[in-house]
Amino acid sequence: VREGFRRFSRSGEGDGARCRLEVDGSAGGGGETDAVKTSASGNVEWKFFDRARLYVKGGDGGDGCVAFRREKGISKGGPAGGNGGNGGTVYLVADKGKNTLARFRGRVHFRGAPGKNGQGKGRHGVAGSSEEVTVPLGTVVRNEKGELIGDLCFDGQRLAVASGGRGGRGNEAFKSDRDVAPRFSEKGETGEEHWLNLELKLVADVGIIGVPNAGKSTLLRKLSNAKPDVADYPFTTVIPTLGICDLKWFDLEGRSLVFADIPGLLEGAHDGKGLGVAFLRHIERCRILIHLVSGASEDPIGDYEAINQELELFNVGLMDKPQVVLINKVDIPEVKEKIGEIEAGLRSKMSHKRLAAISAASGEGVPTVIKRLVKLVDSMPQDELNVLITDEEIREREERRRAEEKDFTVTLEEPSRFRVNGVMVERVVKMTNWDYIEGLDRLQRVLEASGVNKALKNAGAVDGDVVTIAGYEFNFYGNENVFTAMAIQ
Repeated sequence: VREGFRRFSRSGEGDGARCRLEVDGSAGGGGETDAVKTSASGNVEWKFFDRARLYVKGGDGGDGCVAFRREKGISKGGPAGGNGGNGGTVYLVADKGKNTLARFRGRVHFRGAPGKNGQGKGRHGVAGSSEEVTVPLGTVVRNEKGELIGDLCFDGQRLAVASGGRGGRGNEAFKSDRDVAPRFSEKGETGEEHWLNLELKLVADVGIIGVPNAGKSTLLRKLSNAKPDVADYPFTTVIPTLGICDLKWFDLEGRSLVFADIPGLLEGAHDGKGLGVAFLRHIERCRILIHLVSGASEDPIGDYEAINQELELFNVGLMDKPQVVLINKVDIPEVKEKIGEIEAGLRSKMSHKRLAAISAASGEGVPTVIKRLVKLVDSMPQDELNVLITDEEIREREERRRAEEKDFTVTLEEPSRFRVNGVMVERVVKMTNWDYIEGLDRLQRVLEASGVNKALKNAGAVDGDVVTIAGYEFNFYGNENVFTAMAIQ
């Protein structure tokens, strides 16, 4: 039991007994028990589960093997060391069946399996299994610097967030006319690792917005199988709720709409008042908006204007989303008496004619509105989801990143000591098996071919100076062949 929580206890006896989870008002216990803390940075914000921080690491590649073919009757069988298996990659996969990031409350570390080492007789190591992490539609992925990595908006969409390391090559792979019996291999490449920040922006056909106690949750219960809390006081709904409306009840067989009940907004919501920012970001992925206005409000016209102002201040683009304005609670006699006055006031403020009067409680006017909503949704482009980055843009960015990996820098840290930094050159050094002198010879040839030796010479390096790459220190030799350099020395 985590600190600050007490075990659930049973209230009453017999068939009427029910479980109750008590939450302490403070971690130390004592005092009165509060069901929910209401501070802006407290448990209410935590209940959304629309933000999460994950650690992901691709599996390390397996090491290559140094071995030779040894069979009776076969002399000089040649190299037979197999390659190591590639490490498993970590993927984020969009799943339309999920609508919260709550699963990451208890587990935040996800790793791909490492590849197996290569073996003799040319046997290659088995690749490590990948890790697939399911997330809701509308999940935005950023790295620790805040840079956008991906935007998962379609069911089944996959995003590789931590690539597995490449398996090291065995000595069989290095056989050539120049070296028919190589006695070295590569180590496996280390898998990528990152901390990621996930942010959920719910994807829905229709978002229901309005001031607190306008009847949004009542309307969602009427339209779908969702069961949000309903009561006669503001802020009954404290988390966004999704519901699926089966349109067969409205003579539209085989169709459905996804509705999102957005908790009530207050003036100043764009600045975070009443957790407004946490609510407003879920509106960005709704294709159209139902703006629910309570006819029983003291100032329904003012409520309508206040909500639109908050949308515009948070994101100007939200005002471009089609709105359907519904006057709710027309089943109340007092509201029915002044419905004409309310409609006239709203029309004077609206830039469109999508206005209707309904009762979410009794269902009056709802079927007609739903049929019009379906026509409005069908008239909109299918890709109207405000996707932040496409798969094609991700591929182009990955190609640019790989091209930049070839770049490196040479720094003189102190007399006769140099440091080389660069993604590709560091990878080659890490994968070099330093137990074999021939492996060092190959590293020397790679440094010569990639221009590192030339850059070191231009920086003033001479034979015998110390070079540090990826934490490995070795002596610099300007000659391409390490054996020749050692003989000269």
